[in-house]
Amino acid sequence: MRAHEAGALHGDIGNRGPAWLRPPVDVNELVPQLWPRNVARGAGGALTVAGLDVRDLAAEFGTPVYVLDEDDLRTRSREFRDAFPDADVYYAGKAFLCRAVVRMIAEEGLFLDVCTGGELATALSAGMEPARIGFHGNNKSVAELTRAVDAGVGRIIVDSFAEIDRLTAIARERGVRPRVLVRVTVGVEAHTHEFIATAHEDQKFGFSLAGGAAAAAAFKILDEDVLELRGLHSHIGSQIFDASGFEVSARRVLALQAQIRDARGVELPELDLGGGFGIAYTTQDDPAAPHELAKRLRKIVDGECAAENLAVPHLSIEPGRAIVGPAVFTLYEVGTVKDVDGIRTYVSVDGGMSDNIRTALYDASYSATVANRASAAEPMLARVVGKHCESGDIVVKDEFLPADVQPGDLVAVPGTGAYCRSMASNYNHVPRPPVVAVRDGRARLIVRRETEDDLLALDVG
Repeated sequence: MRAHEAGALHGDIGNRGPAWLRPPVDVNELVPQLWPRNVARGAGGALTVAGLDVRDLAAEFGTPVYVLDEDDLRTRSREFRDAFPDADVYYAGKAFLCRAVVRMIAEEGLFLDVCTGGELATALSAGMEPARIGFHGNNKSVAELTRAVDAGVGRIIVDSFAEIDRLTAIARERGVRPRVLVRVTVGVEAHTHEFIATAHEDQKFGFSLAGGAAAAAAFKILDEDVLELRGLHSHIGSQIFDASGFEVSARRVLALQAQIRDARGVELPELDLGGGFGIAYTTQDDPAAPHELAKRLRKIVDGECAAENLAVPHLSIEPGRAIVGPAVFTLYEVGTVKDVDGIRTYVSVDGGMSDNIRTALYDASYSATVANRASAAEPMLARVVGKHCESGDIVVKDEFLPADVQPGDLVAVPGTGAYCRSMASNYNHVPRPPVVAVRDGRARLIVRRETEDDLLALDVG
């Protein structure tokens, strides 16, 4: 949904949509905050990215296809790095990870956070320096922990007492001293979807602060003196715009820092405030720039440290979505356009919930535009849907598209860099789309399209 979202409209539009939707002045408009920075309209109104026409990309790579504006991703990486010059910026690989992206973020000076053995394998195979890798996860196996220790990852964020015991046993056997942070569940109710809020008490991540488990975990590590406890970690959720949650989290985590100092005489040198910084999926979203985030977080930490008489710890943050999310759009081809008794027009594309599950899973909102041409037709309130056998197979719930949208048109959906390819599936035995990076007028395939042979290769029956 583009600029037409601003304001309210009295009454439904033809009884076919939410009352707050306002038709756009121009259905061809591209709202800058929603798109990669090198996307524009070129000849005939077709979208271009870094000088390449999306019609040519579709012809070469097929659709659906995830299109990554490489310079946009690199620029966002640098903006976080420059905004936090005295902190470690860990790219959260769960948002989207492949070897090419690992190399991009490493070249821009970022660290990398992984949360499974597969993500760790991807990072190592791409040449990421192990000391610049952090390892997350609420249920790391012995094999995963062993691999991380043997590789020499820079830090492991421990998530349970069982994991502390596993890692302690591995460290003793290997004769090494892994660096760890304790993940603290601080009891903050983040203003986001239930499934991506991670700091309230009733969920699977971390050690409870209120119940005393976080302090007990820190004391256990310090007393056993096998692992090197570097600090505390807090992550309150994803797609967050309000800094108040980070303020509460920092206050509570630093109070625990002070408790540990008072009880054991140890002042932990590091603090990780996590990530979850929101991006603009629609014009209703208003994300803060990295330098604004840095100013707010530094003020919060400095103030709380002064209140607790603590030295300011070395900070870490973990942006993922905020770096890769806006740098990617998904390009689809329209297959059918169906008006359902004047209730709604359904525009069906050749992908759907197998390449973007977020709308179905989180009730996420997206924007869309016809990408292969400009149109002078009147705006039409439409729903962009996929090809899967599910009524919930929705890509964009409500969007104004030109009334002359037709089979064969290309539709582009921005903001799909985070959690779309990462969470993609083979539902209905649909092969997953490729990822194409575009830079300086050149396109290169960084993740190839799956084929039916790929699907059948795992079917040994």
